Amino acid sequence: MNVEDLRVFVATLDEGSFTAAAEKLGVSKQYASRRTMALEELLGVRLLNRTTRRLQPTELGMLLYERAARILADLQETQELVSDRSPVVRGTLRISAPMTFGTLHISPLLPLFMKQHPHMALELELNDRAVDLLAEGYDMSIRIGTLEDSTLVAKRLTAMQIVICASPHYLATHGTPTTPDDLQQHACLLYGHSRLVEWRFQENGKPVSVPVTGNLRANNGEIIRDAAVGGMGIAYLPTFIIDGALENGSLVPILGAYQPPQAAVYAVYPHHRQSARAVQVFSDFLRQQLSSLNDRQP
Repeated sequence: MNVEDLRVFVATLDEGSFTAAAEKLGVSKQYASRRTMALEELLGVRLLNRTTRRLQPTELGMLLYERAARILADLQETQELVSDRSPVVRGTLRISAPMTFGTLHISPLLPLFMKQHPHMALELELNDRAVDLLAEGYDMSIRIGTLEDSTLVAKRLTAMQIVICASPHYLATHGTPTTPDDLQQHACLLYGHSRLVEWRFQENGKPVSVPVTGNLRANNGEIIRDAAVGGMGIAYLPTFIIDGALENGSLVPILGAYQPPQAAVYAVYPHHRQSARAVQVFSDFLRQQLSSLNDRQP
């Protein structure tokens, strides 16, 4: 059996369609379908039941999938084991990162990294959702804030400060909250996907969480920042998104006695990628380059 045919077959079941598998592998849909048909012909069995809506593995197809996935994982591990003995770092690294942080802080670093490691290939996808690294095939994700408990490995890259702020116009119109509990009487601009939002603070060295509500929710921090600048409400955002607005006075920090807890930027990856040299090289590079962000914390 051709290893590439096994790779196409596994990707097809992982992604749920020939189209999605082809996109992941960088081939055409016709190629993915044709290679799976060739595999069925070679083995003399049907591996997939095809309908207009979905692909469903047969019993033998599922057996092949389980074995093939192990074979491909062993091949990847063997390749990395041998590559780790080489002074040259090789391989493809698939990374997810938040949109704004990616454009502002990762993008400018990529030319230097690629110059230092010309034999590496990077696939960087920017979005503001928490991707499923295992299900979606990412080697690493950049995540920001206070991490939830997870089975993933997290490497701290740099410190990050959260600031609660609003425009002078909003505060002049609606008043300035003096305690976190006052936020429940204000329009809060909600950043993220969760329907129930709590903002965290420190009061006399102790953590305090306050549930907040508002008429605008977005999964992109720049949208929340612009809404705050426009006087729509109060925002709770990292400094790398609002530095400019704080400097020019279009946003002002509030609740100075109740600072949000110190957070950080992390490289997060599955346990089975922890020893991968490409993952370690890129995360160490980011940690070194991003350390200067600490100098700009308020």
